[in-house]
Amino acid sequence: MHHPGPPRFVAVGDEVELAPRDPDPAATYAWTVAAAPAGSTATLGDEPVEYFNPDEPGRYVVALDAPDGRHELTVRAFPGGLAPASEAPSYPRSGATETTADEAAAGASGDAGDGSGRTDETDGTPADPDGGGRPRLSLSATVAGDDVVVEADPRPHPDGAETAADLDVAVLFDDRDDLDREDARIADGTVTIPLDAVSDRARVHAVAVGRHGYSVPDAVNIRLDGGDVTIQRPYDPPAWAEDSVIYEIYVRTFPGQGSDAATAGGVFDAIRERLDYIEGLGVDTLWLTPVLSTDDAPHGYNVTDFFSLAADLGTREEYERLIDAAHDRGMRVLFDLVCNHSARAHPYYQAAVSDPDSEYREWYEWRGPGEPETYFDWELIANFDFSHLPVRRHLLDAVDEWAPLVDGFRCDMAWAVPNAFWREVHDRLKARDSEFLLLDETIPYIPDFQAGLFDVHFDSTTYAALRRVGNGEPAEAVLDAVEDRARSGFPDHAGFMLYAENHDETRYLVECGRPEAEAALGALFTLPGAPMVYAGQEFGQRGKRDDLAWAHADESLREHVRRLTALRGERPALATAADLERVEYDVREGWDDRVVAFRREGGESDDAVVVVLNFGAEPATVAVDAASSATDLLTGESVATVEGLRVDSVAVLPAAPSGTRR
Repeated sequence: MHHPGPPRFVAVGDEVELAPRDPDPAATYAWTVAAAPAGSTATLGDEPVEYFNPDEPGRYVVALDAPDGRHELTVRAFPGGLAPASEAPSYPRSGATETTADEAAAGASGDAGDGSGRTDETDGTPADPDGGGRPRLSLSATVAGDDVVVEADPRPHPDGAETAADLDVAVLFDDRDDLDREDARIADGTVTIPLDAVSDRARVHAVAVGRHGYSVPDAVNIRLDGGDVTIQRPYDPPAWAEDSVIYEIYVRTFPGQGSDAATAGGVFDAIRERLDYIEGLGVDTLWLTPVLSTDDAPHGYNVTDFFSLAADLGTREEYERLIDAAHDRGMRVLFDLVCNHSARAHPYYQAAVSDPDSEYREWYEWRGPGEPETYFDWELIANFDFSHLPVRRHLLDAVDEWAPLVDGFRCDMAWAVPNAFWREVHDRLKARDSEFLLLDETIPYIPDFQAGLFDVHFDSTTYAALRRVGNGEPAEAVLDAVEDRARSGFPDHAGFMLYAENHDETRYLVECGRPEAEAALGALFTLPGAPMVYAGQEFGQRGKRDDLAWAHADESLREHVRRLTALRGERPALATAADLERVEYDVREGWDDRVVAFRREGGESDDAVVVVLNFGAEPATVAVDAASSATDLLTGESVATVEGLRVDSVAVLPAAPSGTRR
């Protein structure tokens, strides 16, 4: 169906990209504004992909005439003063200086979604300086007799003066559903839908609205199959992904120097031969950097054919054998999906530059005669033009080609691809497999990507904090970073991937030191989120993209990782859903600002632990009253001293349940 997807919540001044789904490049599509608030002069043009700009607060209906009929989409526009502070990171395009991931992430904390510079809904004056920002919202639904009752749980900004009672809830029904809407009742954040008003499904979308903005949307999906009612939360991450342990493999250098398999073009087989080792680390998810045909750049992100594998890595049979072997071990595999651009060596780009009349000229964005648009002056890529339907069709076909083989996509440069395209990918894949994972690389992260675009997000804010702490900043910054998720506007159900290094960054051990690297690993496995280990990080690899030095592994560091993965799997208190709480502690020996302690408690279990991280170069002695025992659960040994607890880099200690601690 060509329907453009779920209803949109926006603010006046925002631009809404409108595109037919599952597009036929040869078909004719036409957009019109079917309904608008009084005083609006907003219009639409005659292109298949249009950009709609609401100019008055209120409800709009835009209509798409497509080969399969007429489709309507509701757009709810709030006053411009309620717009999120930053919908997307601002990355330099051609001719600008590259911004590092560190710089981008460091600048994100505290800026996104804090209401700074916004105007209030009533008179256009600056918002109240009360520390407020975006509220948050989650929806739940239950069957009550002959009705389904959807309840909204609005939550104010953590630093604001507003309360939940101060927030309004705006609700939209999905235009794609056959629902007798006049029978549904909406009152005080509660939606009551009679089951006999639902044909086969009803989707409810909502946001919380406060003085400083509106929340990331949430949704529930109500399905009827005969007399059975199923309720889904489509924006929740797959359960397996929230607590997965991810292992990134930079495919071309993973086998190591002199590997016979890699030299012969058998990289997939060489990785498969290491699966027992990877499983032994406690890993359950593999992220392979790009495996498609590419130019000479070894990283693989410059794709020359979106439908074939790189010959130097192996055959399709070998690739599928690798995936099957991982699945046999209970491990999942993530495919690195590149959609923003192709290599300039791609045949379509070559045709576009060699012939001005080529059909492929329209596939790319151009900044001058013969010069494609790029980011960061990357010389070997050319950005696709997503307003051109054949581009969308080509990339959706590539998604369909590779998704059935794997368990998820790590989406490269997700911020540089239109949101409407990602929404379509999300819905397209989830309709086939609700457990398929979409992980976005966006630095800094974007809260609105949680609403039907991606399931799990690179936690670039915590990454940047770990780097700063490793270079001398007070260790409390890692807790500030985790708390910034809510301050930025992410709902509680959002998923995050925690990392301290990857193939784009200097190895943490090289930049910050060996003791700091142990503490950073401790943070990854004890803070809420899915920890990611970059291949070689577990044994002290120093080069970020070099051949892995398997023969020179630091066995004690590797054992540290094994203990962390094992403990995280054993203790409910270390799961992503477990609560995190700051605790009081006293550093008796060592540097006060190199130590941080916190408590984790399992949601439905009584399991509780206290974690102490020491980023100092020397051991610290720490007194923590919240710990009920001096036994370090990582090693099974006591860390008690006369003055307190000895912490080399990380200690995980038993804690009494809430209300019973000593």
